[in-house]
Amino acid sequence: MTEPLITAHHLTLAAGCLTILNDVSLAIHPGEIVTLIGPNGSGKTTLLKALLGLVRVKGDITRRPGLKVGYVPQQFTPDPSLPMTVHRFLDLFAGHQAGWAALKRVGIADAHDRQLSALSGGEIARVLLARAVAGKPDLLVLDEPLAGVDVAGEAALYHLIAELRDELNCGILLVSHDLHVVMGKSDRVICLNHHICCEGDAHDVRRDPAFIELFGARGELALYPHHHDHAHSLAGETLHDH
Repeated sequence: MTEPLITAHHLTLAAGCLTILNDVSLAIHPGEIVTLIGPNGSGKTTLLKALLGLVRVKGDITRRPGLKVGYVPQQFTPDPSLPMTVHRFLDLFAGHQAGWAALKRVGIADAHDRQLSALSGGEIARVLLARAVAGKPDLLVLDEPLAGVDVAGEAALYHLIAELRDELNCGILLVSHDLHVVMGKSDRVICLNHHICCEGDAHDVRRDPAFIELFGARGELALYPHHHDHAHSLAGETLHDH
């Protein structure tokens, strides 16, 4: 396998007595789509921010020299009191031609002169994706890219993400709760609940007892936390015997 784009070893983060990340290790390679799943509050967004250098954690993170990263955050709500067109927004992050080409590639060139605040959730998602790919990144990090997207647009957007992976030969790390669509497009799935519960291809993960405990046999979120060598509180933190 090619050299990893980014590697994390034994990442740990705690806030008081709350464990946010517990001994998390992973690597992302060029050309693969890795989906990070887990219940709310399981540390998924914190892990992404740690990999991006936005949160300080214990452990080691190694990035390939010169690594270019495109990032789509979990939440982005344009301020209606601050007028800004799509093309002006993209110009803040990429050259005009690169921004225009990215808009065309994600299928939303007709929104070029529209106000950000007037876009639908699906349109916003595509604009943010255009911003992320305009610089031709080596690694795309997508935190809940379907937030605000209607059901009809979900499969199309994930198909587009897979196409961009092929065109850019970039690695993709994304967080999602939409297990059925995402897992079908993923090369590897990592199930996180403050630590890595299980990982592998979608078929193996769906059969893993830790995944079934968390999401149910059909991929639906279970009511009870999983159990193996420790337990979790209702807040999701790891409990240890004293």
